[in-house]
Amino acid sequence: MKFLKFFIIIFISLTSSIKADLNKNLINQLKDGGKLIFIRHAYAPGNGDPNNFNLNDCSTQRNLNSIGQKQAKDIGEFFRGNKIKIYKVLSSEWCRCKETADIAFKDFSTNSFLNSFYSPKYKKNKYKQIEELNNYVKKFKSNKNLIFVTHYVLISEVLNYGPSSGEIVVSDNNFNIVGTLEIDY
Repeated sequence: MKFLKFFIIIFISLTSSIKADLNKNLINQLKDGGKLIFIRHAYAPGNGDPNNFNLNDCSTQRNLNSIGQKQAKDIGEFFRGNKIKIYKVLSSEWCRCKETADIAFKDFSTNSFLNSFYSPKYKKNKYKQIEELNNYVKKFKSNKNLIFVTHYVLISEVLNYGPSSGEIVVSDNNFNIVGTLEIDY
């Protein structure tokens, strides 16, 4: 039994230091700039949106709760605390994405190519949005980072990765994942 406890302590210690090294490496790459940063909106309880939601009425959508608002604040603090240069922050037009962007970064604009296509109402937009995103990224040239605050469906489609709420997924301009960072909630 003592051996098992010892093994568990060693395993936790090793994985924690490996994770810290990976995070340090990712932060250094972000400081180098020129990366695409996909952030899934902060925690908003539930899944999808109510059937009759209105994109222009936040009261009809799934929104951040106090936990999600704190997570969004922590996302912003991560970027400020690590002095990561930001070229621009773009957000989906969904309220939970806009609120995440506002709390984390204050200065942002919206772009429809970051919108969700989870709902049957918007599923038809998927390929057009991805094409517009690709065209936008082709024109991106900066030594700063470009941030996209968006949804699970878009990130999973473009990067073939399923992010958690508030997770930061960093890629190069060819949509190759460089690293990920989860902001706890």
